[in-house]
Amino acid sequence: MGVLMRPHLSIAYCHIMSAQVYYPAMPNEAISLTNEERRAAVYTGEGEITLPGCITPDTPLSQLNLNWQERDLPERERTRHVHRLHPYLGKFIPQIVEIFLRKYFRPGQTVLDPFAGSGTTLVQANELSINSIGYDISAFNVLLTRAKTNPYDLNNVRSEIFDILEKVQQTTQAEACQPSLWATNGGETIGSGGKSNSHSDYLQKWFAPQALRELLAYRDLIPDYKDQEVLKVILSRSARSARLTTHFDLDFPKAPQVEPYWCYKHSRTCAATLTAFQFLRRYSLDTIRRLEEFAARRTNASVIIRHEDSRKANIPKADGVITSPPYVGLIDYHEQHRYAYELLELEERSEAEIGAAKQGASQKAQREYQKSIAKVFQRALESIPSGGHLVVVAGDKYGLYEEVGRLCGVTIDAVLQRHVNRRTGRRSGEFYESIFIWRKP
Repeated sequence: MGVLMRPHLSIAYCHIMSAQVYYPAMPNEAISLTNEERRAAVYTGEGEITLPGCITPDTPLSQLNLNWQERDLPERERTRHVHRLHPYLGKFIPQIVEIFLRKYFRPGQTVLDPFAGSGTTLVQANELSINSIGYDISAFNVLLTRAKTNPYDLNNVRSEIFDILEKVQQTTQAEACQPSLWATNGGETIGSGGKSNSHSDYLQKWFAPQALRELLAYRDLIPDYKDQEVLKVILSRSARSARLTTHFDLDFPKAPQVEPYWCYKHSRTCAATLTAFQFLRRYSLDTIRRLEEFAARRTNASVIIRHEDSRKANIPKADGVITSPPYVGLIDYHEQHRYAYELLELEERSEAEIGAAKQGASQKAQREYQKSIAKVFQRALESIPSGGHLVVVAGDKYGLYEEVGRLCGVTIDAVLQRHVNRRTGRRSGEFYESIFIWRKP
């Protein structure tokens, strides 16, 4: 395969030449960097940029260069089909998973992900005819993964999505434009059609009355349908956008935003979100499109997702592991989707999260994190054969994984460093993650 030197390159090619690129030594037009890429002082790479399609079991690890820039791996590819069914902090990109699935697994084998998260490993495995099994302590993560990976009758899904949307519109939109959206009566918020039926303080606090009325109307209709996981994800995604928060801070809102504010995202004054139906409609159409796109790629490989703590679960036989564990002291995964837990009344297991932000990153927290992660991998190792691989993607800021590997007794094949350079929003800036490639002796 030839090497292309043009500024904008198609990912249909297996490799793209990428010498060291320094900024600002070269003009922006010459290197085609995004705003976030221009923030970093230096981007380095050894040899050709790697893209998944050409990886084989014989590809040497030393040839992998995963320091992709936007022109190498555009956003539309990183979030294709169901990978963007719902926003999710802390997920790894599917191309990393695909590379190591192609390197270490064959069709018909089984990959294990003990930290399934939003289901990236399981979705990618299915595309490659590889069976998968995942575990996660978060009920929302399990719901989202099932919604992504369930086999669907697309005609039925489409019919149900439009039907519930029409019913919500009929029951909530007749008077939605009336000025009663913020009316109150003895402390109870009143929507355009009457009293809210939510007992959740969180929901009352974070949603305008009409928005909450629309969300609750949608929620209460879901039991009437077959493909409930899909409808619940549409509802959750809509609730995330409809909260009383600034447009530029959907990830970490601290207090409801009810007054107009200067919006850094739109560079203008924006107002609080009063309704949710526009999001229900928008994400309904987007969900149908994404499910259809994945249906064209999915295979008959099995996908199993279990709502269990992988430190304690009885894990069946698998051929290897690809996973991205939570980072120590960084994200509270239950709290990230609090709106979904409140709306859908999902089971709460936040006390069992490993490395939660609320636990901090003290030395004590780091030691507990190492023990918990090692316990998960020790159980995983019991389920895979000798010679089976564990591929672990982690931001090892505190240098914790050498000890984790020692506790597990694995053989270290390689540790790859990846420069993540396209982060946006509040979590933008330079960031490196390590890819630990371990093997069961």
